[in-house]
Amino acid sequence: MKRVQFEHSAVPYLFIAPQILIISIFFLWPAAQALYQSFLLEDAFGLSSQFVWFRNFEDVLSSSSWTRSAIFTVVFSVLVSVLSIAISLFLAVRADEVIRGAKTYKTLLMWGYAIAPPVAGLLGIMMFNPLMGDLYMAFNSFGFEFNHIENPNDAAFVVILIAVWKQVSVNFIFFLSGLQGIPKSIQEAATLDCKSPERRFWTITFPLLAPTTFFLLVINLTYAFFETFGIIDVSTKGAPGGSTATLVYKVYVDGFLGADMGGSAAQSVLLMIMVSVLTVFQFRFIERKVHY
Repeated sequence: MKRVQFEHSAVPYLFIAPQILIISIFFLWPAAQALYQSFLLEDAFGLSSQFVWFRNFEDVLSSSSWTRSAIFTVVFSVLVSVLSIAISLFLAVRADEVIRGAKTYKTLLMWGYAIAPPVAGLLGIMMFNPLMGDLYMAFNSFGFEFNHIENPNDAAFVVILIAVWKQVSVNFIFFLSGLQGIPKSIQEAATLDCKSPERRFWTITFPLLAPTTFFLLVINLTYAFFETFGIIDVSTKGAPGGSTATLVYKVYVDGFLGADMGGSAAQSVLLMIMVSVLTVFQFRFIERKVHY
């Protein structure tokens, strides 16, 4: 039996060459530069550098400020992801049941998607302005003594609230599409078998939304880790005392404002390792519970 051999063509490589070039220029090369720079110690003026091996990593891991930022990043990312997914799922379920004014209702919920993170941070901090902020006055009118400028917990609440509000519209779009993609025959059969709407949702609807939920979990964690930089920079700038600084924002503060390029590069490498481990954990363990 003769084996069929196809002629090799360079056309497929030409098609993927632009993408490989983009990845190499904007990801692989900066990552290699950051890894190399993490082993260097530069002077205050950036005129000379010294190879110090793992000293930058030792300084970062022994720093209490980095540990505080790492803990806040984990808590912040989990809360933003869980709250934004839960709220958007609730709104999507309610929107899917709307008959009159459905288009207007859905459009209003989707508008937040068009707002950039820095703009969302600006809107949020205006709402919590001590002089004219409606939310600031509302919280204090109930006796909470709300002060996000001096209280770390209040500042964290403000950042989380803004980040969740910004992401709800994105999750809402995907959940609504997933709900509308469920066949009507399955929904009608579930209605006949179970009269309880809550039980039908958790036994039929939500399992069918598992692929969408897993996808949004990955997207929201990535958003909380990286894309909330603009929100934090505009709203709190990591204050008070760096309590609301995520790892990405701390890389910016130490590298660009503090001129510690070696330490900043070491932090970015550690952040890349953390995200890689988190991604492997998500696809190795969480995806197993997803049924497509």
